[in-house]
Amino acid sequence: MENHTFFSEFLLLGFSVSPKVQIVLFVLFLTIYTVALVGNALILLVICIDSQLHTPMYFFLCHLSIVDICYASNNVPHILRNFLVLRKTISLVGCGTQMYLYMALGHTECMLLAVMSYDRFVAICHPLRYSVIMNWRVCSVLVIASWACGSLLAAVHVILAWQLPFCGAREVDHFFCEILAVLKLACADITVNKLVIFAACVIILLLPFTLILISYLHILAAILRISSTEGQRKTFSTCSSHLSVVGLFYGAAMFVYMVPGTGNSTLQQKILSLFYSLVNPTLNPLIYSLRNKQVKGALVKIKRSLGERERFS
Repeated sequence: MENHTFFSEFLLLGFSVSPKVQIVLFVLFLTIYTVALVGNALILLVICIDSQLHTPMYFFLCHLSIVDICYASNNVPHILRNFLVLRKTISLVGCGTQMYLYMALGHTECMLLAVMSYDRFVAICHPLRYSVIMNWRVCSVLVIASWACGSLLAAVHVILAWQLPFCGAREVDHFFCEILAVLKLACADITVNKLVIFAACVIILLLPFTLILISYLHILAAILRISSTEGQRKTFSTCSSHLSVVGLFYGAAMFVYMVPGTGNSTLQQKILSLFYSLVNPTLNPLIYSLRNKQVKGALVKIKRSLGERERFS
């Protein structure tokens, strides 16, 4: 502890590219970020306005859109700012806040995806009891539990990380304060931190992912029992899109946080983090909602009503 050098801010190394490439990345990231915000905001607007979409499935989608908006807004504005400045710094408070929100929102999204798969399981395998099982009280409890669990686990990670002394180089080899990159700067034993991260992954990743797989095995069996080919196609289309995003989201998280010693390069971790910060919030509205006939119909109705108002005004 004698040679520790303490500091009040971190330097974010980001991507080691030329200034011209940084400008190209700035435009690209800004475009994707804008699409993510507009897409998720549109989903929220449509679901709130159209009473026909006031069902448990779209209630969960609303919260997923809120998570995605917050997720992207937590990191991307700072990433965009760092593309335009030479000194890419972040304060300790800002770093802690960024780290907490990233993990809290990530944990919450994991829980919400599991809740959504359970909702689809009940809707397809127990359609006659759906309204009884997935009543509004149950839906509210599931959503509150998802947010609370995500927030509490993230708080544990940040509190443990901020108990450590940081010394020497203050360069975080990432484009934001990602917990594994920050822990590399600690000049103390981080075994406890790694064990807590692994335990959290078991609770947040493995258990929900196992439940999702079990739900979809039952759903697949139910789909195969449907006599109508058209009914099979519609049901499978709805569930396959959800399952594909679940696989990407959980798979990438397990790769980064559950097997960190298996050759994951820093560049790989940065690219996978970009998936959560930019790609996933952009894909979710397209996959879950904008390709849905009910949402498309609601958009058409809103467009018509706006057109009629303009005509009368």
